[in-house]
Amino acid sequence: MDLKQKVIDRLNNLTKPVRSLGYLEDIALKMALIQNKEIPELFSDKRVYVFASDHGVVENGVSAYPKDVTYQMVFNFLNGGAAINVFSRHVGAKVYVVDAGVDYDFQDNPSLIKMKVGYGTKDFTKGPAMSRDEAEKCIEFGKKIAKDAIKEGADLLAVGDMGIGNTTTASTIAVAFGYNIDDIIDIGTPLDSEGIKRKREAILRAIEVNRPDPDDPIDVLSKVGGYCIGEMAGFILEAAHSKVPVVIDGFPTTSAFLISYYLDKDVINYVFSGHKSYVKGHKVILDSLNLRPILDLDMRLGEGTGAVLSMPIIEAAVKMIREMATFDSANVSKGIDQSLEDVK
Repeated sequence: MDLKQKVIDRLNNLTKPVRSLGYLEDIALKMALIQNKEIPELFSDKRVYVFASDHGVVENGVSAYPKDVTYQMVFNFLNGGAAINVFSRHVGAKVYVVDAGVDYDFQDNPSLIKMKVGYGTKDFTKGPAMSRDEAEKCIEFGKKIAKDAIKEGADLLAVGDMGIGNTTTASTIAVAFGYNIDDIIDIGTPLDSEGIKRKREAILRAIEVNRPDPDDPIDVLSKVGGYCIGEMAGFILEAAHSKVPVVIDGFPTTSAFLISYYLDKDVINYVFSGHKSYVKGHKVILDSLNLRPILDLDMRLGEGTGAVLSMPIIEAAVKMIREMATFDSANVSKGIDQSLEDVK
């Protein structure tokens, strides 16, 4: 009997009707397979890495907020005053901020990881966002951050994003990979109809000018991506290769996941979707990959907030398979025998 069937059998023999805990059972199964253990271990070091960078496309009026908000929010993260800090304290996760490409020089801080590739990408409506060498450097930097985290003992990771203009960048990446722009484009920060129109025009212009190759994820990243998105993609790749679960957040982090996925489709077996963003394109991408979000709270903040809030649910799923009694151990009579696959 293989490991998957052993875990399914254990889930079916816990004191409950088969599949009565729904998606929690799928989470428990996935965690068991990630850890390669019939009974997965609990987490001792939960972390969220918030990747920040500036995006040249903001020059086209695609955001309701000025570019300076990117570096100002980095200070807010480091001072512990943002939503991600509050939620992370609540769930017992550590917050690290990654300067992947903010147009600002920060002083050293224990919670700041300096992996700056550049001072913001170029305006990709006029040409490539970055060079191919820079895109490859993003991937390598992201891998190093994940590798260092795992070496230090991190066993449940999450990614978050910060960067004015990142929803436009994420949308353009999705369109480059073949998603329909009308299914994808939406607001990140509040925009009026003219703002949405400018965003749509910027995306279409970027695709026309750069012609990113959907069969070459590094080409897509270099032409219409962002430094933070590239580093998140590398981070996700390394976490998956190291068999450590990583929770993605909203739309920009999911565009980073798309890049990692098209570089290595096996990463999906190590990734959880923390939540479904209010941004409509997020659901389209998650559905296309059959990646079910854990939460659906109409959030669209980013920062890793939805990913971190889902961590206790992942932990609850692990505790369920670890701590619930079986029918035999509790001397409880079983119902009709049914398999995990048979009951929806």
